[in-house]
Amino acid sequence: MAWKHWFAAAAAVAMGGFTAGAAAESYTIGLSNGWVGSEWRTQMIDEAKAAAEAWSQRGVEVDVIVQSANVDVQGQIAHVRNFLNRGVDAIIINPNSPTAFDPVFAQAKARGTLVVATDAEVSSSDAIYVGIDHTEWARQSARWLAETLDGEGRIVAMNGVAGHAANQMRVAGYREVFSDYDGIEVLNEVNANWDQAQGQQAMQNLLATYPDIDGVWVQDGMAFGAWRAIMNAGKADGIAATGEIRKDFLELWRDKDLTSGASVNPPGVMASALNVAVLRLMGGEFKEDVFEGKYGNALYVPVPFIDDENLDEVYQQVEGKPGYYSVTSRLSPDEAEERFFQ
Repeated sequence: MAWKHWFAAAAAVAMGGFTAGAAAESYTIGLSNGWVGSEWRTQMIDEAKAAAEAWSQRGVEVDVIVQSANVDVQGQIAHVRNFLNRGVDAIIINPNSPTAFDPVFAQAKARGTLVVATDAEVSSSDAIYVGIDHTEWARQSARWLAETLDGEGRIVAMNGVAGHAANQMRVAGYREVFSDYDGIEVLNEVNANWDQAQGQQAMQNLLATYPDIDGVWVQDGMAFGAWRAIMNAGKADGIAATGEIRKDFLELWRDKDLTSGASVNPPGVMASALNVAVLRLMGGEFKEDVFEGKYGNALYVPVPFIDDENLDEVYQQVEGKPGYYSVTSRLSPDEAEERFFQ
């Protein structure tokens, strides 16, 4: 989808579309976020809150209860149980594990509570997933890097949190692509936990070990740090590396004319999930064969891509925002209805 059309659609407040009839239109939804290590997560929660408030313009009252904290899997399971005890209508969760929530999600289903995962897929047949396909997210940027290097080069890869579902899918995606290029040699893969400072340090270490690399495949949250290390080493003109969707990185990209490209995981995915949840609570029926993914329960939203051709256009969407603000998009209720519902 073209960027201009996508952002215009995402920003519009459509007043038509799905109607629930005579049913009471008031819902309470719990939002669970188990990691607060980035501004992306804060923006994700804020956009979901805004999406809930926007439903009032359609005559639907959506109240959200937010539990957002650095917790382990058991702590996030406690989030879900707290929501169930409070009698919420739906739970939207950015999960810390793809499989650990199966029993508590089964409890939610038994109580008639809708569960929607976002940002990371879950194995439970008692939940659905609304978000990007992280494997395709990685494929896009890996193809960009391989093609930018004309199919030949020595590269390193920098990943997020080891064991995280989204990270595992991304690793699988870029490995799949690079295996198709005989001339691409992956020298090393490291984890920097989606942290900018850790990304910079990891890149410094990689450059010390591999001073003649041609490319870097690095996940968002760490790319700005990795690029800082590349520039500090005086190697910005000789290395192609994937990038970020934050405004401050887009500024750097434009100002320094970096050789970069970035797949977009928009923080608006939780807002998209909330809109799908409300439509479902209002009685919406999903289309046949609409679910995808390794667990068969995924509703995928588009994965935009930023490169030199559309960088200026994308930057216009974040101009005037704080440096930590991420390029975003979300499915409006009408877009979600058209895409997923009968």
